[in-house]
Amino acid sequence: MSFGWLIWHNVWSKKVRSALTATAVAIGVMTVVVLGVVTDSLRTTAAGVLRVGAADFTVSQKGVNDILESALTEPLLDKVSHVEGVKSAIGVLLDTEKLDDAHPLVVEVGIKPEHLKPFGVQIADGRAFGATAENEVMVGIHLAQDLGLRAGDTVNVTGRKMTVVGVFNTGNTFGDSTIMFPLAPFQAYERQPGGLSLFFVKIDPGAKVAKVKTAVEDSSPLLVAISSLMEFGRADRSYQLITAADHAATVVAIAVGAIFVMNAMVLSLVERYREFGILRAIGWSRRRLIALVFGEAMIIAFVGAALGVGLGFVAIEVLQELPSLKGILKPTLESWVFGRALLTAVLVTALGALYPALRAAQLSPQEAMRRE
Repeated sequence: MSFGWLIWHNVWSKKVRSALTATAVAIGVMTVVVLGVVTDSLRTTAAGVLRVGAADFTVSQKGVNDILESALTEPLLDKVSHVEGVKSAIGVLLDTEKLDDAHPLVVEVGIKPEHLKPFGVQIADGRAFGATAENEVMVGIHLAQDLGLRAGDTVNVTGRKMTVVGVFNTGNTFGDSTIMFPLAPFQAYERQPGGLSLFFVKIDPGAKVAKVKTAVEDSSPLLVAISSLMEFGRADRSYQLITAADHAATVVAIAVGAIFVMNAMVLSLVERYREFGILRAIGWSRRRLIALVFGEAMIIAFVGAALGVGLGFVAIEVLQELPSLKGILKPTLESWVFGRALLTAVLVTALGALYPALRAAQLSPQEAMRRE
């Protein structure tokens, strides 16, 4: 009988206990998978605006709870435009609106027509709106496909019937799901004359992004420059809270799962005193006994991980249909999801099996036989 076969036999012979232990691991894995995918989706949605615009970095108001609440002005845009190393700076005004149940959080972008091309907008159908056109909008190609819109159609937005004069493509999923308005009429509708939300900055050839970002931030204490999603939390406190909640929930899930596993493994240890005593009596080393217990735990870990990932996918499908998340939660299942699930399962079972394994290794044959 090989060592590996013995490990498998021990797990299989205790089907109920192994299944319950694997279920405890699966619950922890499911929690981590669901929270990871959901928070990553919400982070990506929240930070998606940074990916729009052919810019080297984005400038926001510092310390807002939501980047869409960023309140900047055209004089500030002019100041940033004159910072050394800045080639151009485009200001946009942002808001969100619910179009229907499937699109509860569509981002609206107010921008000047002359800034469309530098912003990375390409007209796929129709034309650009006029600078002062009050009833003209452009729709991103993804949103247009979802709604069945083409140039010349109308759409109810901002409480009015607007003419879709063009369908655009930015090459960015988030950007192609927005609606764009001419800036001046949009500012009037939002009652923010001269108001802007974000600046999209391109730098001079040869200039260093980090140096120009620092210069922009030094130009006003109200500004923060962001060049990557990793820096998004500097401008958006909700992003920081989402990330912190994800990390905290992961730690709790691992701790709770480890406690359940330890409880099951300790009960198994009590039942197997005689077995461990015999193994020690026939010459098994403490290290080999520890390897036996951990080997059994790792089989349970992999079974629990597979079950947990499956349950996690089911839970995500259910969450997508909830009214509060429908159209907002757009999960992307990447390789890190499976890696994180496996790591969680290993940590849960390793922590849970640690004490029982060490306790089994410390048993002497005499003590084991006496307790039996």
